Amino acid sequence: MEAYAVLKTGGKQYRVTPGVTFEIERLETEAGQDVELNEVMAVSDGKELKIGMPYVEGAKIVLSVIGHKRGKKVVNFKKKRRKGYSRKVGHRQELTVVTVKSIA
Repeated sequence: MEAYAVLKTGGKQYRVTPGVTFEIERLETEAGQDVELNEVMAVSDGKELKIGMPYVEGAKIVLSVIGHKRGKKVVNFKKKRRKGYSRKVGHRQELTVVTVKSIA
């Protein structure tokens, strides 16, 4: 089994392995820089699994920021029939694309 970790960022949890590219909530870091996250909930080296309560002490994940983008548009539409009421709101989430450099 390969090494993996479960990290928490932006109110969500992600299961990551080294070399994986994925999108997370917007980080205030420029493209090309590295980010170190310490909110690691579980770490596995392939043989042994360490689970934190809530975080694993001394564990960190280094992410490389590739760039920033905006997600798909989500439309919220409400309507009440025969009342002349309708409401439409759109939202696009700010995202950061990152690659996992290392898990320690």
